[in-house]
Amino acid sequence: MTVSALTGLSVISLLSLGYLSWDWTSPNQVEQPNHPRPHIIFIMTDDQGFNDIGYHNPDIHTPTLDRLAAEGVKLENYYIQPICTPSRSQLITGRYQIHTGLQHSIIRSRQPSCLPFDLRTLPQRLQDLGYSTHMVGKWHLGFYKRECLPTRRGFSTYFGSLTGSVDYYTYKSCDGPKICGYDLHDGERVAWGQGGRYSTQLYTQRVRKILASHDPSSQPLFIYLSFQAVHTPLQSPREYVYPYRRMGNVFRRKYSGMVSAVDEAVRNVTYALRKYGYYKNSVIIFSTDNGGQPLFGGSNWPLRGRKGTYWEGGVRGIGFVHSPLLRRRRRVSRALVHITDWYPTLVGLAGANVSQTERLDGYDMWKTISDGKESPRQEILHNIDPLYNAARHGSLKAGFGIWNTAVQAAVRVGDWKLLTGDPGYGDWTPTQMLGNFPETWWTLERHVEPKKSLWLFNVAHDPYERYDLAEQRPDVVKQLLTRLAYYNRTAVPVRYPSEDPRADPSQNGGAWGPWVGDDENWEAFYPRKRKLKKQKRKFCKMKSYFKRLNMKIVSNRI
Repeated sequence: MTVSALTGLSVISLLSLGYLSWDWTSPNQVEQPNHPRPHIIFIMTDDQGFNDIGYHNPDIHTPTLDRLAAEGVKLENYYIQPICTPSRSQLITGRYQIHTGLQHSIIRSRQPSCLPFDLRTLPQRLQDLGYSTHMVGKWHLGFYKRECLPTRRGFSTYFGSLTGSVDYYTYKSCDGPKICGYDLHDGERVAWGQGGRYSTQLYTQRVRKILASHDPSSQPLFIYLSFQAVHTPLQSPREYVYPYRRMGNVFRRKYSGMVSAVDEAVRNVTYALRKYGYYKNSVIIFSTDNGGQPLFGGSNWPLRGRKGTYWEGGVRGIGFVHSPLLRRRRRVSRALVHITDWYPTLVGLAGANVSQTERLDGYDMWKTISDGKESPRQEILHNIDPLYNAARHGSLKAGFGIWNTAVQAAVRVGDWKLLTGDPGYGDWTPTQMLGNFPETWWTLERHVEPKKSLWLFNVAHDPYERYDLAEQRPDVVKQLLTRLAYYNRTAVPVRYPSEDPRADPSQNGGAWGPWVGDDENWEAFYPRKRKLKKQKRKFCKMKSYFKRLNMKIVSNRI
């Protein structure tokens, strides 16, 4: 299909973005020769919404991130995935979910699942090119056997949590009632005795230790710093929350404090890069993993939707690149960029070309980011999830005989974005600044369309997805449905096995970790549709509970 007719203007910047000069208060830079292969520091946050950074929202105090972005290249047309595991898998493999079997939900703590073993990961490729590779923070890509662990997937060292969510101080992680365990690991061993230390600061300290102990002139370095912040539970030291004390919404107040804690952590990392001689030959990439969750303090305003949805609020992320190696700095890029693009881009920076035999879905974006060249990417498959609850009013007929619109799927081609099935909660949620706001505020811009299963938007001219053009442009609908059908023919079977009772931490010394022997081959995939429906109903009840709870909160105490 020819896509040139569908391409056009990039997404217009949502907000006026100012530039700040960078004022580093740091020791003298250690002199070193410019290494041909740059040091790469990839920083990822968890659940940070589009409106949760200072250069999009002045109410959020992120001076370090704002300055790094202003001195680098802001990616204002940057897309990630709507939930944790998919984004992380696409970053590390350069492949869409449909090509790794992870197109449904996340990898839960008790599921015997992880990245397919036959795929070479980004850190493995960088190791082949002579890099020293290190990961600090949240993994969330499976750990049921040792071969799944970060240290077996390309990282020389690992320090962090394997599950999807842990307490920031105790490192306790639960996957259901009474199924709880300790989750902090150093390499392949449990890192006991770290309780009481705030994870954002603990992870930053480990990164600085790596930088201090490595010789930047002898070997290039790749560090993947994956903060668990600002995912729930909402926890941070009081000093970060105090500046937001006038915010009436307690969830928003705590969440904002966590963002500021991340900002200080990034400042400490960049300080260390300069102190130990990495900065002049480094590339710093900042990315969130998915949209924010307004029920727990996040904000994607003015975008539609939230974490877990395929509306722009769920898949359009914060991203920027900061590096002295950029040829055109201090600018905003509106080139189309996707999280799968980092794999070939970073491999290219490391001095190698990605082979066509690797069948990546990403593109090398360095010339686009550094030189301002046109993006080689013209389309994005957001996902096709055959296991998600089918849309009640969807059908093959509604999809012109090309595609069953009951299936949850989303694709962007040029300026056009098509959604089918149930894209998820589709409201526009304003940033709530009052703890006792009226109940009607939750449905201020309620957009309920119970009989729809197909939407079409021109996201370049309508980035807030307010004007559905499906009926006016059936020609474009058919073209994008054809692209979905094409991608679906390339999909691999879904990996979503049943939970294994042997994973219970009570049977493994009280900590989460591998529970299946390396010689055991687990390749059973069970959709379990009934249980998924029950989980969805349970979540709806929880959502209603937290709405009521948030409206009752009036206290200004932390």
